[in-house]
Amino acid sequence: MISGFFQILGSLGLFLFGMKVMSDGIQKAAGDRLQRTLNFMTGNRFIALLTGFMITGFIQSSSAATVMVVSFVNAGLLNLTQAIGVIMGANIGTTITGWIVAIIGFKFKITSIALPVIGIGMILMFAKKLNKKDWGEALIGFGLLFLGLGFLKSAVPDIRSNPEILQFITRFIDLGPLSFIIFVIVGALLTVIVQSSSAAMAITLTMAYAGWIDFPTAAAIVLGENIGTTITATLASIGTDVNARRAARAHTMFNLLGVLWMAFVFPFFLRVIDFIVPGSISGPDAAVHMPAHLAMFHTLFNLINSALFIGFVPRLAALVTKIVKDKAPEEEKKEYELPFLSTALQDTPELQILQARAEISKFAALVEEMFAAFLHVFHHPEQKLGKEVEQIGEQEEITDQMQEALSRYLVGISQESLNDRSAAQIGGLIRIVNELESVGDSCYNLILLAKRRYDKEMDLPKEALKDIKPYTDLVTEFMGFIRSHLDHHLEDAEFKKATELEMAIDTRRNSLKKAVQKRLQEGSDVKQELLLLDMVRHIEHIGDYALNVAEAIRVVY
Repeated sequence: MISGFFQILGSLGLFLFGMKVMSDGIQKAAGDRLQRTLNFMTGNRFIALLTGFMITGFIQSSSAATVMVVSFVNAGLLNLTQAIGVIMGANIGTTITGWIVAIIGFKFKITSIALPVIGIGMILMFAKKLNKKDWGEALIGFGLLFLGLGFLKSAVPDIRSNPEILQFITRFIDLGPLSFIIFVIVGALLTVIVQSSSAAMAITLTMAYAGWIDFPTAAAIVLGENIGTTITATLASIGTDVNARRAARAHTMFNLLGVLWMAFVFPFFLRVIDFIVPGSISGPDAAVHMPAHLAMFHTLFNLINSALFIGFVPRLAALVTKIVKDKAPEEEKKEYELPFLSTALQDTPELQILQARAEISKFAALVEEMFAAFLHVFHHPEQKLGKEVEQIGEQEEITDQMQEALSRYLVGISQESLNDRSAAQIGGLIRIVNELESVGDSCYNLILLAKRRYDKEMDLPKEALKDIKPYTDLVTEFMGFIRSHLDHHLEDAEFKKATELEMAIDTRRNSLKKAVQKRLQEGSDVKQELLLLDMVRHIEHIGDYALNVAEAIRVVY
């Protein structure tokens, strides 16, 4: 009994390890394509659904996909409607695993497939000239996954030799609607325990194949797994902003509502599946046909559930917005906390880099807001200062905290097993973080200069105010350019535009400095002109930092 338990545990461990290695390898190989695929979803909800399906089908992890979505919503790169569409697509994409396991894992001799795949993977891992190490890792993980499944099939005792197992389970089968509820809960708990809906699905398929559970019981467990997989996104949303928490809550509500309507049509739906899929599940060969029936049940349920709710995405978004309310101003934290999002089993350096990028985009938006706040103060000198200075001071403190937290996070990622491309990206991202923090410092210095101007009641020359506006407009344009290009490679033409903006800023600075010298020679107030020169200098520094960010983006992407 104890030996059998540890055989099952070890088999499951090998399966989960294979899944992690495969997911790691695929995400390393995919690299920036994950980011570009996510950017594709900026269209309507149908494109978002397709994107979620593509990402999850590719990386074989709905948990990774949904956590990715939560992090991008947290950074403001996705809105709630887009996020819900991606989550729906991820639910469909995760059903591919069930089909792979059902078709390959139970129709063929697993070792005849797994060992050659591992062999090919090893060749790719060690053949440096091929430069396919990441794909080799993915193939090795794929092979280990199916070896684990093969051991799991062998370790699960045959029901004919162990009738006591069936006797235990039958206590919960003939309880009417209560049986459905019990096994949905079992499925949810199973997914939470193994932290992978794909792994939970494989376990369910194995139990059904071994004859432990019948089709209705297995189907109810699969529905519970759909609920259990939402726990990962919910945990990932802890510590994030309100929109990210709304996205996680929408994921939970969508899956719960799906199970709710299914409860009313469950017996009829099972008959439809039995009609569609060849092979009877009531005869002596029922167990053999069970995996395909369950895979079809999982797929058809998620397809219909998405089709039913895709038209109500805006209403679902409105509902979760009402449920997850904005914090009152006094409840907002003034300290930055990096949301260390994790997908547990699927937590990989490549996914962490994507999350770091999302936070860096948030960082860029913050410093852009700080510069805009300075400009508002500068162009409205008649308004009393105080609150603005305090606010930008708090924001500058947050930029310091963001720099420290993100740098520590990125250094931690760099200590993981990375390919050369990802290692280079880490260095580029750290540089971007440092440059953005410097922009924040300059914005704070500018608001202090604005305060000195207000306190000393300095009236800057009208011609100076007129000349400085095109200068600040260039910097505003450059900061907007940087923020909008943080998520993709800068082409030569785009980088040329960045350098031209920086050169234009330098030219304007030189012109402004000459104008100051001329006015000083004509007897202008020295303190006013020196204050203006300080402002010009800090604004020009922001242009320099923006160009440094543009150079780093070329490394990151």
